[in-house]
Amino acid sequence: MIRIVVGLGKNKNVLKAIEKINNIDDLDVTVVESEEQLFKSLISDEIYGVVRGSLPSSLIMKMMRKYYNRSINRATYIKEDRHGTCYEFLLAPIGIDEADSFDEKVNLAIQSSKFLKSINLKPKIAILSSAREDDYGRSDFIDESLQNSEKLYNKLKNSNLGDVEIKNYYILLEKAVKEKNNLILCPNGVIGNIIFRSLVLLNSWNSYGAVALGIDDVFIDTSRDQTVEGYLRSLKLAYQIVKSKNS
Repeated sequence: MIRIVVGLGKNKNVLKAIEKINNIDDLDVTVVESEEQLFKSLISDEIYGVVRGSLPSSLIMKMMRKYYNRSINRATYIKEDRHGTCYEFLLAPIGIDEADSFDEKVNLAIQSSKFLKSINLKPKIAILSSAREDDYGRSDFIDESLQNSEKLYNKLKNSNLGDVEIKNYYILLEKAVKEKNNLILCPNGVIGNIIFRSLVLLNSWNSYGAVALGIDDVFIDTSRDQTVEGYLRSLKLAYQIVKSKNS
C-alpha cells in the first residue's frame, strides 16, 4: 500500500480531490492540518510521499532546509496532452528569487537530471537565454545572458551527468518544446515564472505542482489556492513518482 499525506488548510478543495482519487486500490491518502505534522510525515519511513496541499509553505520549507541541511530547489512538472500526444517536462527555475547565481543553476540542473532518472526518464535538457545566438552586441544585458547560457552548457556537458542530452536553445523556447525536451532551464526565475504563467494560467497546460529536488523523499509543492483538479493532479504525480521509484 502506498501511503501519501496531504496538507489541509483553509482551501477544502483538497478533500474533494482525495474523494476523486480514492478508486486507486493500492493508494491510501491521509490528511494532516499543520505544517509540523506534514514535515513529520515527510521524514517518516511509513509514508511514501507528501503533497503540501493548502497549507502555507514558509514553515515547511524552513523545516526541510534545516533537516536536510542542503539546497532544496523546486521544478514545476507540466503535462500537455490535449492534441493527441503527451508531452511532460520540468520547468525551472520558476520562483522569482530562485537560482540567481551560476552555481545555483548548475546545482538545479544536476538535481533535476537526477530526479528524471529516478522516475526512469533520460534527461533531455534545454538551456534558454534572453536572445538568439547571433544577437551579440545588442546590449550588455543580452551579451551577459548569451554568455551565461553558453557557460552553463559547457559546464553541464563536462559534468559527470551520465546519459543525458543537452542543447542551448538560446531564446527559442518554441523549438525546445517542439523537440520534446523534458527539462527546460530558464535564464532566471522571473522568466521562468512568466513562462509558467503563459503556459499554465493563460494557455491551460496542466501543472502537477512543483517537485522538491535534492532530496530522496517525495514532496510535491502546491498552491493554497489550487482547484480540485489541480490538487488531484498533484496527488496523482506523487503516486506515480513513488511507483516509478519502487518499480
